[in-house]
Amino acid sequence: MEILVCVKRVPDTAENEFTINADGSDIDRDDLVYSVNEWDNYAVEEAIQIVDRVGGKVTVVAVGDEDSEEVLRREMAMGANDGLLLADPAFADSDGRGIATILKGAVEKGTYDLILTGAQSDSGAGQVGGMLAAMLDIPYASLVDSIEVVDDQSLKIGREIEGGNREMNSIQLPCLLSIQTGINEPRYVGIRGIRKVASVEIPVLGSAELGIGGAAVGSAGARVKRLDYFVPVLGAGAEMLEGSTEEIVDKLIELLKAKGGLK
Repeated sequence: MEILVCVKRVPDTAENEFTINADGSDIDRDDLVYSVNEWDNYAVEEAIQIVDRVGGKVTVVAVGDEDSEEVLRREMAMGANDGLLLADPAFADSDGRGIATILKGAVEKGTYDLILTGAQSDSGAGQVGGMLAAMLDIPYASLVDSIEVVDDQSLKIGREIEGGNREMNSIQLPCLLSIQTGINEPRYVGIRGIRKVASVEIPVLGSAELGIGGAAVGSAGARVKRLDYFVPVLGAGAEMLEGSTEEIVDKLIELLKAKGGLK
């Protein structure tokens, strides 16, 4: 099975303290520690496990600059077979639709049975996977937390749904799945694996190689643009109600009446 996994280099939330830059357009990215997006790491592990069971190859792809090679090499050290970097100054400031357009160009360069993304990345919108699937006109499922290969035509997948419930679906290949954390336990990447892939050449494709016009990506093609970054003003905090259940209910009702929530 040929699997493509989309990965992203993001600031490590465990290693950084975030502040807003001077003009309020972004976080201050000077001296940040970066790593692979957590959801994407689970997607790569799942791809490797599928190939271990049924055979095939895993390719990891990233949209970014030369620094994103670090993430690709880490995932190759983890067990992915190949890496592919999509880098071009024209890609800067792309919105979710623009990123999906760039990835579509890469997908069409190969022949993939399965495409995996993380459920979301540092922007938190969780939109690229669905957009990419729509552009490719292939089946899509989000928040996938289990994958079983039925045959060379279909998969059986589990999904998280509302209320802490799960649903099981059959989905035809080729397809695109957005992977939820907890689907597996990503393996440890040792220094030996990192050294092994340190000198591997990673192809770099730009807009010309992908056949993408400048008007479709970057700030020119962005239909969603960031207006402002800010830290919300802290409120007075929570008020803890104490007493028996009945006393707490009575206090809560009085508070709601006082604040206009109940009449």
